[in-house]
Amino acid sequence: MTDENAQGFDTLQIHAGAKPDPATGARQVPIYQTTAYVFRDADHAAALFNLQEVGYIYSRLTNPTVQALADRLAALEGGAGAACCSSGHAAQIMALFPLMMPGRNIVVSTRLYGGTVTQFTQTIKRFGWEARFVDFDDEDAVRAAIDDDTRALFGEAIANPGGYVMDVPAIARIADAAGVPLIIDNTSATPWLVRPIEMGATVVVHSTTKFLTGNGTVTGGCVIDSGRFDWAASGKFPSLSEPEPAYHGLRFAETFGPMAYTFHQVAIGLRDLGMTMNPQAAHYTLMGVETLSLRMARHVANAEKVARWLEADPRVDRVTYAGLESSPYHERAKVICPKGAGALFTFAPKGGYDACVALIANLRLFSHVANLGDARSLVIHSASTTHRQLTEEQQRAAGADPEVVRVSVGIEDADDLIADLDQALAQAAA
Repeated sequence: MTDENAQGFDTLQIHAGAKPDPATGARQVPIYQTTAYVFRDADHAAALFNLQEVGYIYSRLTNPTVQALADRLAALEGGAGAACCSSGHAAQIMALFPLMMPGRNIVVSTRLYGGTVTQFTQTIKRFGWEARFVDFDDEDAVRAAIDDDTRALFGEAIANPGGYVMDVPAIARIADAAGVPLIIDNTSATPWLVRPIEMGATVVVHSTTKFLTGNGTVTGGCVIDSGRFDWAASGKFPSLSEPEPAYHGLRFAETFGPMAYTFHQVAIGLRDLGMTMNPQAAHYTLMGVETLSLRMARHVANAEKVARWLEADPRVDRVTYAGLESSPYHERAKVICPKGAGALFTFAPKGGYDACVALIANLRLFSHVANLGDARSLVIHSASTTHRQLTEEQQRAAGADPEVVRVSVGIEDADDLIADLDQALAQAAA
């Protein structure tokens, strides 16, 4: 971390990672639309390739626009370093890549985005990795699932789609006792609402596509390291603690200290997996992040107003928003996310699945899309879309019950959103 991390959030979201361009004086971060960078001489090139000097080689690895975004997000999360990549799903694989090998496992929350559940139940098996799904509200079950082959715990701070709030400090203590990192997906919360690293998390991942960008224009992901985990202490993480053949026996943990994980993300992860974020995407996200705190305050205020209206409406069976006193996560939310419980939740219109379909068909302001975190209010029936590949048992465990719809509340006038829901519920009831 740098001295700028002592600055306030509103300052960091505008200034962190960015200075006037030294060549032109440009105040906004330029889009460095280039694949490669000229070396000063042969010695300079060799030093860069040997990781003896930090700089730019090729945009699959590093790019000034992308690096500005990575530095800004690291500052906002209170991390030591970060690496940006092409999507949130890419960020999850990138985060696990330095930790895993065939035969190893991760212990993960049952309350995850459906695409993550599919990635962890299906795709990572091809790498020889295993995911063990556990209700993270059952701390004894989490402890019981950990064994000598466990290399990480993984959960969402505010879970998609139900808006359930995870007890990050409690799970961090379990991870610490087991000597493994805790990885937190902070996409739905953003660092403005939840501070996972301050609560003991080792690594934070984001789909920058969502609230961080905030305008539904580009996909992206980011992996942020706290810089606090001792990768050499247990021998469980040889990719970081043991000699790396591709760099003449360099040991990342020994050479780079708190930045070991981040350097590995770039020098090995981006080099070999190639999950590169393009500079234009980084530019759009940098502009979005500049207003993050302003947007999130409005998202939360709108979500609270809409959720209370829905809960009081007789045409609605239940609402899962943790900002409501009726939520089992309400008291936890006051501690984990004191500025508000986010803008994502589900509700069940009376009439079950058919009512969900009719409701979505008649909404006018809410857009029916497979996304969240947009300035616009969005709606989807998770069980038949984002969580479609899961069994009904998995859907219910994740909060994507067949009889609920997920809403991502935007920054429009809340009264207009309520009016739209009112007329759609009337037509669904009819």
